Amino acid sequence: MNEEDRTTTRAWVLQPDIRSDPERRDPEPALEEAVALAAALPGLDIIGAEVVRIARPEPATLLGSGKVEELAARLSADEIDLVLIDGPLSPVQQRNLERAWDLKILDRTGLILEVFSERAATREGVLQVEMAALSYQRSRLVRAWTHLERQRGGYGFVGGPGETQLEADRRNIDDQLTRLRRQLEKVAKTRGLHRQARAKVPYPVVALVGYTNAGKSTLFNRLTGAGVRAEDMLFATLDPTMRRVVLPGGLEIILSDTVGFVSNLPTELVAAFRATLEEVLVADLVLHVRDISHPETEEQAADVATILESLGVSAETPMIEIWNKIDRLDADARHAVLARAERKEDVIALSALSGAGLEPLLAHMGEKLSGPRRSGRLELAFADGKRRAWLHEQGVVQAEHETETGWAIDVFWSMRQERLFQDL
Repeated sequence: MNEEDRTTTRAWVLQPDIRSDPERRDPEPALEEAVALAAALPGLDIIGAEVVRIARPEPATLLGSGKVEELAARLSADEIDLVLIDGPLSPVQQRNLERAWDLKILDRTGLILEVFSERAATREGVLQVEMAALSYQRSRLVRAWTHLERQRGGYGFVGGPGETQLEADRRNIDDQLTRLRRQLEKVAKTRGLHRQARAKVPYPVVALVGYTNAGKSTLFNRLTGAGVRAEDMLFATLDPTMRRVVLPGGLEIILSDTVGFVSNLPTELVAAFRATLEEVLVADLVLHVRDISHPETEEQAADVATILESLGVSAETPMIEIWNKIDRLDADARHAVLARAERKEDVIALSALSGAGLEPLLAHMGEKLSGPRRSGRLELAFADGKRRAWLHEQGVVQAEHETETGWAIDVFWSMRQERLFQDL
């Protein structure tokens, strides 16, 4: 092997297809996603990828002994340095496979953590990735220790060298997690202050969510003219980006681009990225961007819905489903998708790449954010000058006259504007 070859890591991707898994999915699209995940890591040369059929997972190695031996010969012949297994591995399975193949192994959680560590750009993103990685390491230390106890027959050799080292590792990780948590709380507090400042403006917040690589950043750039990284790559966006957008009716909004979701998103990451995804929690409107050309678009949509629910996003939050990438469909399929979208409420089919279908989306966003309006009368004291000015800035004042104690104001506003006014 020459020196040039040594600058990259030769990788192989395995997609376990466990037939006994009640949540089993089509392994071919899953393998494509795993390869795309691996491609998001710099310095990896993906030599090969394959689906491995498994009747039942082996506790010691996940794969059967015959498959382990067969792969050992092939991986050695191809001089593979790293095997990426798109699924969960126990510490025992990982250790045994690394010994059998004499190379490094990453499971799905480890791979996603690696990608996130490469992509995080802001201070908050870096802190969250570090927390997620430490939480993952700690959980594996605990599971490995449980395994050692079982292996020893449960006698519990208190004070043994293995226990001392493991306990020291756990304490070290806990100390680091505490330190990172404090730093993250400071960052989250700063973001909270920024949100409070925006609430006083106030612009409605619109959050883009969706499965990774669904085209959120491309749509964000199309709507804002911003130069956000938009590539055909998983997790191209990891840090929330926010821009002001003026809708055709004159309504100003803040548009937020967020990290893409994936199936089986590591629990460590869901917890660690909760602060980043707070923009979704406070959003007045959620735009769920789907890659309608993907063969598993329905499954991806279900994954996004599950994660939004786990984050605590209210079912009452208005949402528009965007069927993106219609430009990738042939004429017949595109016609069918457009016809289906036309029959559904709160669904817009478009191409963020070409801009086709963007005008109906902008109009629908305005309708959802304005909502039904109603008349009302307010009595404000002279001391409430700021609240009166806010009403005029919002353009909701229909009539106004001065009273002995202040102003009587007739308003015509949306429920959202009424709620914001009450919070002033």
